[in-house]
Amino acid sequence: MGAESSHGGHKMKVLVVEDSREIANSVADMLKAEGYEVVVAYDGSEGLAAFNQERPDLVILDLMLPDGVHGFDVLRQMRQHTNVPVIMLTGRDEEIDRVVGIEMGADDYMVKPFSMRELLARVKVVLRRAGIIGEA
Repeated sequence: MGAESSHGGHKMKVLVVEDSREIANSVADMLKAEGYEVVVAYDGSEGLAAFNQERPDLVILDLMLPDGVHGFDVLRQMRQHTNVPVIMLTGRDEEIDRVVGIEMGADDYMVKPFSMRELLARVKVVLRRAGIIGEA
């Protein structure tokens, strides 16, 4: 089924909030190749602005962002308005970070370095679990 939504067939939109341009661009390229529409933001403030403007179907969110707006802050503000699926992506692999992320409402949590194929599989699973895409 690819990146088609079960809600009217529009292209699924993914917001990638990641300060590493190399990682953000690699993730965006992979998602675009799979048929997703992708919006990239490189810090927390830009990520929140893009989230409010673009209304993505899923967010891939880095935890450590450079502008003082931490990934947990971004997640908290997103959760005030919507239950859009969020996959946390971070270099921090401490158990407490994973627990806090999930308790705050993240749907999944991946630690860098990560496999692009695994991230893509998790994107599909999270979207399917949220009822945004149908069975593959």
